[in-house]
Amino acid sequence: MKMKYDYLVVGSGLFGSIFSYEAVKKGKRCLVIDKRDHIAGNIYCEKMEDIQIHKYGAHIFHTSNREVWQYINQFAEFNHYRNAPVAIYKDELYNLPFNMNTFSKMWGIKTPQEAQKIIGEQIGELNIEAPQNLEEQALSLVGRDIYEKLIKDYTQKQWGRPCKELPSFIIKRLPIRFTYDNNYFNDRYQGIPIGGYTPIIEKMLEGSDVLLNTDYFDFAKSHPDIAEKTIFTGMIDEYYKYCFGTLAYRTVQFETEILDCENYQGNAVVNYTDMEVPYTRIIEHKHFEFGKQPMTVISREYSSEWKPGIEPYYPVNDDNNMKLYLKYKELAETEEEIIFGGRLGSYQYYDMDKVIEAALELVNNEIKIKN
Repeated sequence: MKMKYDYLVVGSGLFGSIFSYEAVKKGKRCLVIDKRDHIAGNIYCEKMEDIQIHKYGAHIFHTSNREVWQYINQFAEFNHYRNAPVAIYKDELYNLPFNMNTFSKMWGIKTPQEAQKIIGEQIGELNIEAPQNLEEQALSLVGRDIYEKLIKDYTQKQWGRPCKELPSFIIKRLPIRFTYDNNYFNDRYQGIPIGGYTPIIEKMLEGSDVLLNTDYFDFAKSHPDIAEKTIFTGMIDEYYKYCFGTLAYRTVQFETEILDCENYQGNAVVNYTDMEVPYTRIIEHKHFEFGKQPMTVISREYSSEWKPGIEPYYPVNDDNNMKLYLKYKELAETEEEIIFGGRLGSYQYYDMDKVIEAALELVNNEIKIKN
């Protein structure tokens, strides 16, 4: 480890791997370290029963950015998978996102006009002019019936907080349609990489040196001068030893099971939206690639509050945490030899296409191309 690198990249997820790939193309030397025993971060896939398992939860690539789509397609061929989850509330099954199939099942109606009338009446009865939290935002969008059956308990399980304590912007991620369209995303480009995400990261890291099972903080003490700069994709508050306090994160525990049947639930993603079921959803992995294997593999997802020692998944971007994050961000902006990025370094939820955009923007700003 005497070699001097231009960049020490902490984390081999999508953000760090793209940065390394582009930096190497520009003649830079990169060392990528990861505390896990594998590359690819949370998009890591591994085979079970000849099925690609999304080990850290479903990752469905979607974007409306043509350049991003072309960029990721240089590393893999994508299939035509479209996300069309279903939701189970007690003994009732509904299509997601909220669309005419949902409304028809819930109210026994057929036309958009009927659905709009029911929703409009429910919204009007509530008289919510300026939503102050997630509950009010949801009620003002879809009325009481859909909120009570498909949003309230599921959201509370996911975030571990009553909907009244969550910011309103979270619910804006849910599309609502008055058409019979079960495609969750409106993005033009969608799919799953054939063979999983791990081979994409393998290709990105071919020109970099990689060390796994390597904790950054221990490594930095032993090799303080290993690189000119550090790209840090871990928790920004952990880097600063929680000097302003601990940011809140949610984590997800997975209960994965091999089943002796060809088809367990008939869909890749099934949400469970009542509190009686402790998990938020079940993923049946083979359906992401239209698998015909004789066995199947499912993963139940349990959301819980993050604690030190377990993996953080997504930030809790309420007002208090964002105020705390801004203190860390202000401190980070004084640094000359370290750059923070990714979902944990930036303390924000990123879809994969936004990760690509952010990583490419960083490379272009950070590494000046010599003419």
